[in-house]
Order: sequence, then structure tokens, then C-alpha cells
Amino acid sequence: MPTYRRTTRVPAPIKDVWEFHSTVDGLRELTPDWMRLRVGDVKGPDGSLDPEVLVAGSEIEMSIRPFGAGPRQRWTSRIVEREPEGTTSPERSARFVDEMEGGPFRRWEHTHAFYADGDETLLVDTVAYRLPLGPLGDAVGPMAKVGFEGMFRDRHRRTVDRFSEN
Repeated sequence: MPTYRRTTRVPAPIKDVWEFHSTVDGLRELTPDWMRLRVGDVKGPDGSLDPEVLVAGSEIEMSIRPFGAGPRQRWTSRIVEREPEGTTSPERSARFVDEMEGGPFRRWEHTHAFYADGDETLLVDTVAYRLPLGPLGDAVGPMAKVGFEGMFRDRHRRTVDRFSEN
């Protein structure tokens, strides 16, 4: 399965970067405007609406329409792992994993990892994915990284900019 990875140094402590990435507001702020993101229902693992923190079992319904072209792509994402679970105080490292349960890819597993490095944080996004269209999607899958690069470059820049202002 093809994998995309991007690493960025963020000028902020891991606790601050972790807390920001653990919320749906963080998702909204990080998603490039050209993706035309709309967030629908956000549910906690117990079914409660709009949880403050996205923990394991949380589900996000959203849609995107990149560059305003083509039909809107619906997407359901579930947080399947979160370490440290139940806390917003990681010490040296933390991560959460979301998987697409419904959407444009056959498979999408996104690991958001955070590593403390002094007063800074290394942010590592890793996406393992499979494109639609069976064997044809598999054949062109490795080239999809080119499409991911702009989105993740923008997400990482937004993260750095957010913490550079403080």
C-alpha cells in the first residue's frame, strides 16, 4: 500500500501542538481553503455531539470539494487510536490515528505523530492509502503523493504559523 509522509519542526511544546491537533477546530483551521471543507456531525465514542477532544471512537462527517471543481466528496473519519488516551498532557511523544470509513479512497489511514524535542515539536503525518478503481488505482497509487504534497505542506505551514505568532 502506498504511503505518504511529511515531517515538520513546530516552534512550540508538544503539549500545545497535541492539544491543537486533538480538536475539530484544529482540523478546520489546518485544512487549506482550496479544499472547501465542510464539517457535518462530530460524535464522541458515546454518540454525544461535538466532543471537545477527539478521542478514540470519535467520528467526523465531512465533505470536501477541492478547488470548487467536481462533485463534493463525502468523507467519514473515525479516530481508531489515541495515545496518550484520555489526556492532553503528552510528555515525550503522542499520536492518534484516523481511518476513513466512507469516502473517496478504498483505504485511508492517517497517523498524526508528535515528538518532543526540547521546547519544540516534530510533527509527522503518515498516510497509508489505496485509491479507488481496483488495479488501475493500484497502478497509479504511488503518483497520488504529488496531490497530497500541497495539502500537507499547507497544513504543516499553518501549524508552524499558528505557533510562531505566540
